[in-house]
Amino acid sequence: MEKSPPSLDAAVIAHLQQWVGRSEEWTDDIAAAPLRGLSATLDRDDPAPERGTPVPPLGHWLYFLPQAPQSQIGPDGHPKRGGFLPPVPLPRRMWAGGRLVWEPGNPLRVGDAARKVSRIESVTHKTGRSGEMIFVLVRHEVHNERGLCLTEEHDIVYRAAAQPGEKAPAPTPAQTQAAWQRQIVPDDVLLFRYSALTFNGHRIHYDRQYVTQVEGYPGLIVHGPLIATLLTDLVRRHESHAVLRRFEFRALRPTFDLHPFFVSGEPSADGRQVKLWAHDHEGWLTMQAEAELAVVL
Repeated sequence: MEKSPPSLDAAVIAHLQQWVGRSEEWTDDIAAAPLRGLSATLDRDDPAPERGTPVPPLGHWLYFLPQAPQSQIGPDGHPKRGGFLPPVPLPRRMWAGGRLVWEPGNPLRVGDAARKVSRIESVTHKTGRSGEMIFVLVRHEVHNERGLCLTEEHDIVYRAAAQPGEKAPAPTPAQTQAAWQRQIVPDDVLLFRYSALTFNGHRIHYDRQYVTQVEGYPGLIVHGPLIATLLTDLVRRHESHAVLRRFEFRALRPTFDLHPFFVSGEPSADGRQVKLWAHDHEGWLTMQAEAELAVVL
């Protein structure tokens, strides 16, 4: 017998919304080794980072990593629910998007003693074509000894498991022309290396039996943060003289390891804005993003 999806009644939603306003603080030393690993994973030929080297865009995701004891890991590979994040009773959890602003003149650097303060801003219940969803908005601020380095708004979505016969939402065709484009082959090794860099135990990225039989997807899921990082990396490959001031992205459709995918970019006429997107092998849009550049003279 098929298990029916959980029902989120008013009492459950009210309980989850009690997490709004909760905060936590992390400290970390910004070491060079994770950045060397990221450079290798992105297939870059960067100089070895040393003390004072700025952390590249989205490289802060390699630090302040939750390290729950093995006994506290849930069945999906994430830490069990109900700590900082609310205990949402829906099985699928995805990074849906985010918005980031970097402070001019104070990048996070190798050698910094850094601090991250996180706060849950909202817990929102919605019902869509795929059933009930809970959106959790988390705000992060990253500081070093000199002050604020960056601010991030992080969107997390929880969804019910796929139901028999459930139709996927209609896809959106991606823009076909791009000034910049790079093909990415999301093999098991790439996904494993990024999971290792971010200490991410979520089984949808490496456990094929789990992701296909429990969560109902056709293959391993490419990390949303990895795709976002590949989009900012595309900017770095074409505009090495500039740094990011703002970046926002939204995941629209899962990307699986079954086929290559593409990251693309189109700069504005003045070069200060870049429209970015990712699409799958069929040409369907999977992530859209926009970057604002601050030119360094």
